[in-house]
Amino acid sequence: MGIGLELKVLRKEDLEDKLCVVVGTRPGIVMFSPIIRELEREKANFFVIHTGQHYSYNMDGQFFEDLKLKEPQYKLRAVQYCKYHGEQTAKMLEGCEQVFLQERPKIVLVGGDANTNLAAALAARKLHINVGHVEAGERSYDKRMPEEHNRRMIDHISDYLFATGEKAKENLLKENIQGKIFVTGNPIVDAAYQNLEICRRRNSSKNFGFRSSKYCLATIHREENVDYKENLADLLEGLKLVAKECRTKIILFAHPRTAKRINQFALSRRIENINDIKIEEAVGYLKFLNLLSGATLVLTDSGGVQQEACILRVPCVTLRENTEWVETLEIGGNTLAGTSPERILKAAQKMLHVNRNWGNPFGDGKAAEKIVMIANELKD
Repeated sequence: MGIGLELKVLRKEDLEDKLCVVVGTRPGIVMFSPIIRELEREKANFFVIHTGQHYSYNMDGQFFEDLKLKEPQYKLRAVQYCKYHGEQTAKMLEGCEQVFLQERPKIVLVGGDANTNLAAALAARKLHINVGHVEAGERSYDKRMPEEHNRRMIDHISDYLFATGEKAKENLLKENIQGKIFVTGNPIVDAAYQNLEICRRRNSSKNFGFRSSKYCLATIHREENVDYKENLADLLEGLKLVAKECRTKIILFAHPRTAKRINQFALSRRIENINDIKIEEAVGYLKFLNLLSGATLVLTDSGGVQQEACILRVPCVTLRENTEWVETLEIGGNTLAGTSPERILKAAQKMLHVNRNWGNPFGDGKAAEKIVMIANELKD
């Protein structure tokens, strides 16, 4: 057997009886929080890598504190200095590879569609370590989105695919995926239920000082929305129309990149005189979840927020032309609006009056238990 990092490929007999969980973004930390808790409950032999893709305190560190999760055993520090997708993915791949060579787990679990997951999956695959993809099989069929590329590539190199439902399983079968497919539900349901219980035990203001108890939330962060001035301008105009015509308060939580682009494109004047719109920095997950649970509507381009809104029965307007979470559209809890201000207004008017009695399409809240049980069986 080779020594340390001189190994380029690991054999079965080189691997140790342990699991690795890889996180690096807000949605990933949230998704894996119930899985990490279940692994701890089972006293499993596992470790966590944080790739550093989201590195600001509000988008990262506060999550571990709020969710009462132990700090990851490994955290990659160099990624925050990377500007481009390729550079970022390469740096995370390199960092994960070094940890895998040191720890030699039998299975690496990744979840979702961020660069973090692609990097870790590639690093594990090239070392002949089994890859398990949580939230496999979801498709938006929008090839402009880096998330769509990532999810497809991860699915095709994964050994074990944990699908959220039958529709995701069908997508995988249509693409002749070679890995083993397990329909487990989505751990985001477990996370929403568990973490909402935590935040409700805390005394947290729900409306950021608005006199009215009724408010809408908005989040914008996708590159195709914030990196193009015309798209971002239209989105802000759409929020302004909703606030005015629907006579509602809107809290816009600005991802660091969104806030940067608003200033760079000199767009703050579009809404700075609108008293019913407040721009706030991204808040901790528990505070956001608490705010979301009390909102009358959420306008977002986030896949995770779409899911959370659906689970909590909060009507959602998705600021994209498509979504990988088509179940939310089918049950009537979500609608697509793109970036057109007029479409955003019409969608908001429609969703403010929908019946909130839809069912949860993402599982029974026991996905983490199922995933950990399957992973432990596969590892043995």
